[in-house]
Amino acid sequence: MVLDITSLINGKLSKIDFEYTIADSDENPVIPPYDVSFTAPVRVKGYVTDNAGYMTLHASADIDYVSHCARCLENVNGTFTLDFNRVVAASGTLQNEDNDSYVVVKNGLLDIDRELVEDLLLEFPMKLLCKENCKGICPKCGKNLNKNSCDCDKKKEIDPRLAILQTLFEDEE
Repeated sequence: MVLDITSLINGKLSKIDFEYTIADSDENPVIPPYDVSFTAPVRVKGYVTDNAGYMTLHASADIDYVSHCARCLENVNGTFTLDFNRVVAASGTLQNEDNDSYVVVKNGLLDIDRELVEDLLLEFPMKLLCKENCKGICPKCGKNLNKNSCDCDKKKEIDPRLAILQTLFEDEE
């Protein structure tokens, strides 16, 4: 979304509220991480304030997702929320306009989406769990250990490629 903040820059307003959704498009793609599907457009709500020339952008973005648990492969549905805060600076006033701490205003227009979508995808969790204490699946039989336990032997098996290393300890005994 491109927000016109000229009334904020001119001092006519001290706060501008906004609320919108980011639809996935060719010019502004919201590409989910691997094995994650976004089920709805990104919902964004926030405001821009001006305190004696010091402008700040505050936004909150919510996105619904569907994925699989990283431990047990059950479906996981949820909503990820990102709080986004940046200092707003006019174009030409910064030495380095590529700084991620600032959002640059050009001709009184503030483009919120680019930095917001970038932060959303960077902050999105790499691994999703169905619950915090998920037990996962048994590495031998593949049963979901959250639903019931398995009858597999819990004895530690040695990787056959490393079995030769066990002979090192036999000489000491």
